[in-house]
Amino acid sequence: MQYPPIAGIDFTSRPTRRKPITVALGERSGAVVKLVRVEEHAQFETFAAWLRTPGPWLGAFDFPFGLPRELVATLGWPTDWLPLMRHYAALSREQIRATFAAFCDARPVGGKFAHRVCDIPAGSSPSMKWVNPPVAYMLHAGVPLLIDAGVDLPGLHTGDASRVALEAYPGLLARELIGHRSYKSDEKAKQTPERLIARKDLLEALEQGRTRLGLRLRLTHAQRDALVADASGDKLDAVLCLVQAGWAAGEPNHGLPANIDPLEGWIVSAASAVPSPAPRRDS
Repeated sequence: MQYPPIAGIDFTSRPTRRKPITVALGERSGAVVKLVRVEEHAQFETFAAWLRTPGPWLGAFDFPFGLPRELVATLGWPTDWLPLMRHYAALSREQIRATFAAFCDARPVGGKFAHRVCDIPAGSSPSMKWVNPPVAYMLHAGVPLLIDAGVDLPGLHTGDASRVALEAYPGLLARELIGHRSYKSDEKAKQTPERLIARKDLLEALEQGRTRLGLRLRLTHAQRDALVADASGDKLDAVLCLVQAGWAAGEPNHGLPANIDPLEGWIVSAASAVPSPAPRRDS
């Protein structure tokens, strides 16, 4: 089987030279995902230019592509994806924070946030969360770049079928391999030997293929050293997304369930079976 070039993207809503958007570029051959190189974008402009790289390619992006339907309906916002994203992009971050805070304030303890269907099996933060992590701002910054670049977002928005963008979540794969051990921090004081060991263990598990995705990661010694040395975990998160992209490249419909909500979207490689009743989480 011929696989397209693949990419894993660790995104930030405020890229800088110190905290850039990190892109892991690679290729899949059989059951092996090979990391070719890691690129960094300190500005949205260069990242937007990369998104226009001619296809074929398939990228897995670490930011949400949709908002919870419950939230959208309560706020009276558009219930078609593209008009909703246009409406959302027109808001300021201050307006987003105030609107979402008011929504949460009106709800009972234990159910403050609305969740997408995919949040439960993926174990991800609700896409309306504006702090720790500020994924609502990541959506606000990232999705308009995808729309403007004309990429294809399966299940949400039709674009250039040779350039496919999927929502990913590196924590989903990391937890499968090392449980809830922390492996990264942007704070110097929290960049501990324990987190260093966790990064080493995570990479070892990826290289040995100890994941339900059935893929092995191939690295050079220099690449492995660089990933271990990056205490922020940004490069490693991009590589985790790269492995998820590699899996999606070999699956029918990119591994997405047939009945995903066309407003909310789906996180690639999240289990399609949702527990019933689905518990609320204010994480």
